[in-house]
Amino acid sequence: MKFIFADSLDYVDPAFDFLGDRSAADRQPYWDDAFPHEIMGYAPYDGVLVSRGIVGDHRVKGKYTTSQARRFSLVGVRKFLRLDTPEFADLDIFGDCGAFTYVQEEKPPYTPLEMAEFYDECGFTHGCSVDHIIFDFDAQLVAMNGGTADARQRFDITLENAEAFRREAVAMGAGFTPLGVVQGWSPGSMAEAARRLVAMGYDYLALGGMVPLKSPDIKRCLAAIREAVPESTRLHILGFAKADDIDSFHGFDIASFDTTSPLIRAFKDAKQNFYLPGEDLALRYFTSIRVPQAIENPKLQRAVKKGKVRAEELVRLEALALGSLRAFDRGEAGLEEVLHNVLVYSAPLVEEQPYADCADSPALALLADRYRRTLTEQPWKQCSCAICRDASIDVIIFRGSNRNKRRGIHNLAVYKNHIERLDLKRAVIRPDDLQRRLCAAEP
Repeated sequence: MKFIFADSLDYVDPAFDFLGDRSAADRQPYWDDAFPHEIMGYAPYDGVLVSRGIVGDHRVKGKYTTSQARRFSLVGVRKFLRLDTPEFADLDIFGDCGAFTYVQEEKPPYTPLEMAEFYDECGFTHGCSVDHIIFDFDAQLVAMNGGTADARQRFDITLENAEAFRREAVAMGAGFTPLGVVQGWSPGSMAEAARRLVAMGYDYLALGGMVPLKSPDIKRCLAAIREAVPESTRLHILGFAKADDIDSFHGFDIASFDTTSPLIRAFKDAKQNFYLPGEDLALRYFTSIRVPQAIENPKLQRAVKKGKVRAEELVRLEALALGSLRAFDRGEAGLEEVLHNVLVYSAPLVEEQPYADCADSPALALLADRYRRTLTEQPWKQCSCAICRDASIDVIIFRGSNRNKRRGIHNLAVYKNHIERLDLKRAVIRPDDLQRRLCAAEP
């Protein structure tokens, strides 16, 4: 099972000054920055996915700048992502349309021919057909029953585009493997879409619309699809938001999936921000220590404007919290002292009140317990990756993109190792063992 990382220009400044909290004045973003495989010294994934919607153009506003999008089209995806060296030559590079970026449109902004040319000219190894995402879902519907008029229209558009996309790819002798995208409003409709895609000639299918679904519903869809297609059909899950639950999906013979979850959770999850391998094929999670920039954080600035704390005092408390954490890392400060200094500074983030006014807050007490566990176990010292060796305690500090994304890149490496451990130690359920799959799909 291949772990494909869905990239969104997730690079960091390798020369970032943690003590000064700044990059060099002459730093050029992208050119001087490092992608995960560069800063780690190896690829912490089996491949990368780039969405057409992320690159952007005159129809869809992407994340790339105009000059970056132009360079991407000129040099191709592998050179743009700096995956053009021998050690990364075998890495898969998937592409999709980025259906979330045009979900409100009546039809996708890209034609099958445009997407086939885009994948081929930019050097993708795999390319997904042009889909139109369906958010309606009812696991209890049977076969092709149900489905709103809009869902059925999107279903038809997706299949029509898939047929034209494969035809164009074959006609141009494209150098990428085409994937037919499955969309549907129920397990039965997805199974029917998969059946039709296989009839068109696809042997690699990508399941779309999975992001909002819970694990049991995704499993129901996989079970229905597996029953409808040949055993040799490979399956990819697009935008797999349940990546940490991947072990329970092994019985469905998934060939690949893409996700940003390990990286994003480093700075968007309330408590599970730092990964470490655990026992029994599990992952361990730790809460990062929040020490935001005093003059930039909106909540802290609201506290200043309301007169809850003076700006000068806030800056002093910020410096004390950071200094205490670094002293603790050197063995020169006690845990409770550091915890107190961090909580005094970050209290307004929890209750928007000074520490003295919310010291008995249950929310603050819960945060203190999480921080205490992180500081007690010092997980950054249990990891020998390039990021933890270089950043030390700064990797666990929730503060700015260069720290937060470093923590996310560390998570990618731990997660990649997690997938490899699962592949080695978990036997795949036989493809004909449908009953066991159906049982696994139950809530």
